[in-house]
Amino acid sequence: MQDAIKEIISLHLGKVLINEKLANHTTYRVGGKARCICIPKGTEELIKLLKIIKEKKIKHIVLGNGSNVLFSDNIYDGIIIKLDNFNKINIDKNIITVGAGYPLIKLSNDAMRNSLKGMEFMGGIPGTVGGAVFMNAGAYGEDTASIIESVKIINSDLEVVNLSQKDMKYSYRTSMLQDHLDYICIEATFKLEPGDKEEIENIMKTRREQRKASQPLNFPSAGSVFRNPPNMYAGKLIEDMGLKGFTIGKAMVSEKHANFIINTGNAKASDIKKIIDTIKVKALSKYNVRLRVEQRLINWVGVSEKDKEED
Repeated sequence: MQDAIKEIISLHLGKVLINEKLANHTTYRVGGKARCICIPKGTEELIKLLKIIKEKKIKHIVLGNGSNVLFSDNIYDGIIIKLDNFNKINIDKNIITVGAGYPLIKLSNDAMRNSLKGMEFMGGIPGTVGGAVFMNAGAYGEDTASIIESVKIINSDLEVVNLSQKDMKYSYRTSMLQDHLDYICIEATFKLEPGDKEEIENIMKTRREQRKASQPLNFPSAGSVFRNPPNMYAGKLIEDMGLKGFTIGKAMVSEKHANFIINTGNAKASDIKKIIDTIKVKALSKYNVRLRVEQRLINWVGVSEKDKEED
């Protein structure tokens, strides 16, 4: 691992952070340290980085804004790739082509300023394009799949490939990328509809106000913890179990929205994970409902990064 890091640095592939606190890179503001975080300059450098990782058989993941993940408190003994430099955007009439590292909130505002509708739901998601493509991020009954035209990835053979919307095999909060963690989204193309700028702006403003009123935006969190079960809301289920305000250590089920777990101050990742496990057990016991975690659980002993343990 140390030899690989030295090689990466010597090749000037991008910024390299050693023994970096993951709390600095996740919206929960928790997690252990990463042995190495690499921020490649571009596609060529990313492919060279992936070649080193593949040859030396080093575990790795791609991390966006860290808004939908929960790292453990342990050291991530691998390489974390951040695509911050994949941030170019091109708007051609109603088609937006944008890099995987581009922030969703910024993107939704760009679309609004160009009188394009369809991205209003992204206006409150603190993630990146790559994360949205991977998770099929959504809100207000809309999702990424509904506006995706194509996705550019680097596959397991380190080839740059274009995938269609159909190739992505989208469903609720899932995509084929979750079954192919060796594929990396580097760019996405969206097809939007012409709209009225003022009307789009008003929708986004109204939703911002609704989020402020209903979500604990003044505390670190990672958004909705659980996927909504069929024909019900996870937050309502958790609230009905009397778990609003439930606390372990410095982690707490939000009293504002029960499907949010917040860090009230120096929480441990293990505190959050214990709350997640408690909620799952109680939901199964009381309602016979198997809640599935929406967030990626990374670097936990016995837990798959693909989060299949709930199935």
